[in-house]
Amino acid sequence: MIYGVTGAFFVLRWRIVINLRRKKRVLRAVGIVMCAAVCFRTAAGMAAWRETAGAGILKWVDFQVTAQAMRDALAYDVGSHGGENEIHWIDLLACLGARYGGDFSRYKKAHMDGIAARLREGEPMEDVAAGMKYYDYYSTAYEAVLGGLVGDYAVQDGVTGSGAPAFRREYGLKAFSPVARGWAFSHNADFGASRAFGYRRRHLGHDMFGSVGTPVINVETCVVEAMGWNRYGGWRIGMRSLDGRRYYYYAHLRSGHPYAAGLAEGQTVYAGEVIGYLGMTGYSDREDYNGMQRPHLHFGIQLIFDENSRSEIWIDPYELVRFLGSHRSAAVSVGGGEFRRESLFYDSIE
Repeated sequence: MIYGVTGAFFVLRWRIVINLRRKKRVLRAVGIVMCAAVCFRTAAGMAAWRETAGAGILKWVDFQVTAQAMRDALAYDVGSHGGENEIHWIDLLACLGARYGGDFSRYKKAHMDGIAARLREGEPMEDVAAGMKYYDYYSTAYEAVLGGLVGDYAVQDGVTGSGAPAFRREYGLKAFSPVARGWAFSHNADFGASRAFGYRRRHLGHDMFGSVGTPVINVETCVVEAMGWNRYGGWRIGMRSLDGRRYYYYAHLRSGHPYAAGLAEGQTVYAGEVIGYLGMTGYSDREDYNGMQRPHLHFGIQLIFDENSRSEIWIDPYELVRFLGSHRSAAVSVGGGEFRRESLFYDSIE
């Protein structure tokens, strides 16, 4: 009897050991696959960078910089502007991108503070970035996303004695949220979600839900590249940044009144100007049809490194929208359902 119990115990123990070993092998395999998947994404981008490094052309960008990291970097940039050792926000973010492999869920302000301290003491950026294998990749990628958002500008500051607008020159953030100040909207991280109208595809933009007629704002000074109807996006606007690197896509604009009065292709439009009105058009071959279930603005950003190929590099704008949420352009009614920006603004265009 004792022998039988002992034998059963050893058989049970043997089975437990075998099962644990099997589970460990499975978990190890899952870990390897997950690691490989992450590494493949990173490796794909780096390989694309190496192929075209001489021309400064990227074929892949995964923009994961958080709103907080952008705020912290901007504070260093603006705070050091005009000083002996200026600190550029994109340099800070590129250093951290190289450190994190682009994964800003690892962001710690102390890491940025350490880089900024070296730059403040006058250490050249080349020395700070020495040994960072992919610094140039992240510098090129982040410059493409953020290059036109900070700089010199002039904003209206009252009027002169003759009644003409008076202007104050400033340096800092000169880009604005896509939704005007004073109009509520809600949003969440929805980039890459599945879409099925017409054909199954990824959602290559960011939806900002609001009320019909909400003024839509030009994020940065751009040239109007495209306007008109599209069966997917409804009434839409395509705006091209002055450096040619960013294409902003605003879609599902208002039925019957999608655009700001006078807007036309080929125009240069300053940052913060009203360009259209939020709606729910699209998902139909019938023009001016409200095919969306809820009113919202689809906001997308495409990066363009090569005009000849115009690769489909769309980035997730969610964190950028959060970053711009504290910098919204006020709009005032001018009658007839039209709005214009409240204060005049001039970009520093070379």
